[in-house]
Amino acid sequence: MPILRGGRRYQRKTVHASQKTPSIPTQVRLHGVHKASIELARKRLLMGAAIFAASFFVLSMRLVDVSLFTEVQPSSAGSTTTVLSAGPVRADIHDRNGVVLATSLTIQSLYARPKDVRDFSSAASRLTDILTDLDFQSVILRLESNEKFVWLKRHLTPGQVARVNALGEPGFKFKEEQRRVYPHGSLVAHAIGYAKLDNRGLGGLERSYDARLLAQPNDALLTSIDIRFQYIMYQELLASLSEHRAVGAAGVILDVSTGGVRSIVSLPDFDPNKDGEVKPEALFNRATLGAYEMGSTFKVFTAAMALDKGLVTLQDGFDASEPLRLGRSVISDFHGEDRWLSIPEIFIYSSNIGAAKMALEVGGEAQRAFLAELGLLSQPSLELPEIATPLYPQHWRPINTATIGFGHGIAVSAIQLSAAISAIINDGLWRPPTLLARNEEQNFEKRIVSSATSRSIRQLLRLAVTHGTGGKAEVVGYWVGGKTGTAEKIGSNGYDGSKVLSSFVGIFPISNPRYLVFVMVDEPQGTHSTHGFATGGWVAAPVVGRVISRIGTISGIAPTEIINTSEGLPPVIVNLDGNEI
Repeated sequence: MPILRGGRRYQRKTVHASQKTPSIPTQVRLHGVHKASIELARKRLLMGAAIFAASFFVLSMRLVDVSLFTEVQPSSAGSTTTVLSAGPVRADIHDRNGVVLATSLTIQSLYARPKDVRDFSSAASRLTDILTDLDFQSVILRLESNEKFVWLKRHLTPGQVARVNALGEPGFKFKEEQRRVYPHGSLVAHAIGYAKLDNRGLGGLERSYDARLLAQPNDALLTSIDIRFQYIMYQELLASLSEHRAVGAAGVILDVSTGGVRSIVSLPDFDPNKDGEVKPEALFNRATLGAYEMGSTFKVFTAAMALDKGLVTLQDGFDASEPLRLGRSVISDFHGEDRWLSIPEIFIYSSNIGAAKMALEVGGEAQRAFLAELGLLSQPSLELPEIATPLYPQHWRPINTATIGFGHGIAVSAIQLSAAISAIINDGLWRPPTLLARNEEQNFEKRIVSSATSRSIRQLLRLAVTHGTGGKAEVVGYWVGGKTGTAEKIGSNGYDGSKVLSSFVGIFPISNPRYLVFVMVDEPQGTHSTHGFATGGWVAAPVVGRVISRIGTISGIAPTEIINTSEGLPPVIVNLDGNEI
C-alpha cells in the first residue's frame, strides 16, 4: 500500500530475489583498480626503456662513426660550426717509382661574418697579433664591409687555427679547403707546376692535366721522372750556377730507348709550397720555354745528314786553313788548326769552318728538311704548357745554311735538342720525349738515319771526349761520348762575346746508349780553375761528368774498363768481369 512521508506518497517496490545485484567487498574492488594501474605503468615503463635503448644505440653508432670514420672539424670560434664544402680534390702526382711529387691535404681557412663580430677594432687587433702577416687596417676594412662573407686568411696551420679559436670571437669561422702540397719543394717545380688557392693547376703538369686530376682524384698521375736522377741533376746544376756566377741553368736526362724524361731542371726556380709573389725569372722554364742558339752541338746533325746522304765518309774532310767568307760574313774557328781537317778532326777540334763547308755540301733545302724531321722546326709535343717555338730564318740562304751547320742562326729548346740528338745516336730512331710513364710504352718511332750512320756518329762523339773539347765529361767505367757547345748571345749591337751559352750533351754508355745527359749554363763566368774560360768544355762538360758518375751507380749499368792493346789501334772495351764488348 502507499506510504505517506512528508506529505508525499511513495509506492513500495517489491524486488524479487532474482533481480538483486550481488554486493562486492570494498577491499576486492580496490585490489582490482591497483592491479590495472600497475599493469599500465609496467607497459609504459617497458615502452620508455625500449625507446631509451633505441636512442642510446643510435647515438652510440653515431659516436663510433664520428670517432673512427669522420675527421673532426674545428669549431668556429665562440659559435656553432658552419659546415662548408672543402673544394675540389686533386689526384696525386708520382714519379716513375711511385714517390709522391704532389698531393692534397685538407686544411682550414679563416673567414668572417661581419654582422656577428662584436667589436671590429678589438677583433682585428687580436687577430693580427696571431696572424702577423695580416695588416690591421686591411682586416678592419673587411670587417666593416656590408658583405655577409669576407676572407681573412686562407690555409692556416693547425696551431694558428687553435689560437684563433681561443679568441672566442663568434664572427670568425673556418672553412675546409684542399691545399696542394709538394713534398720535394722546388726540386721538381718546373715539371710538376703548381696549384694555388682555388686548387686549380697554374703551371706544368698540374695545368696540362688539370681536368684529369680533378675528374679522377683517386688515380695518381704517374710521370717518367726518377726523383733520384732529378735530385742529382739539381744538385750539380746548382753548384755550377754558384761557382760560375751564371744567370741560369738547365738540365735534361733522357732515356734514349723510350723517350722518357728522367730529369728536367731549370734554375732559378721557386718553391710551390710558399705563398707570395715569385719573380718572373724563377717561373721561366729554361729547359722547355727558352729557345737558344745551341752552338757546336748542332755539328752532330750536320755530320749525320752528310754521312747518311753519302756525301762524305769518315775518311773525308774539308780545308779549314783559312776563314770562310760568304758575302760580308766571315766564319772562323775559336782555336783554328789552320789546315785541312778530316771529319773526325772537325769533331775533335769543333771546327766551325769545317762544319759550315759540310753543311753547304749538303745544301740548304736538304738541311731544312732534315732538321724538320728531327722536330727542330716546330714545337715539341712534350706534355707541358710552357713550350717554346723554335726560331729560324724564313728565307734559307747559303749563309744561313753555313751558320746553322755549327749552331748559329737557329734557336731551339733544351728538350728539343736532347730528343733530336737522342734519335741520331739511338740507332737512328726518333721517339717523342715524354713526361708520362704510360707514353713510354707506346711504340711510335720513325727512322731518321741508318744504323750505320748512327754508329759513325757515336764514334765521333766518343772521340770528342777522348781527344777533343769534351774531355772533362769522361767518367772512368762509363765510356762517355758527347759534344760541347758554346754560343755567343745576341746583344743590342749583335753577338756579344762576353755573354755566352755553354752546353754539353753526353751519352753513356756510348757503345750501347742508355741515357742522354744535357747541361746548359747561361752566361757563366770564367774562374781560376777554368783559367778564365767559360766555354762548354770548361763549364758544362764537368757537370755532365759528375751527373753520369752518380746516376750510373743507381741505374744498373755495369761499368766497363778500357784496355789499350797497342799504339795506333782502337782500344778494346770490356766489362769489368773481362768480357769484351
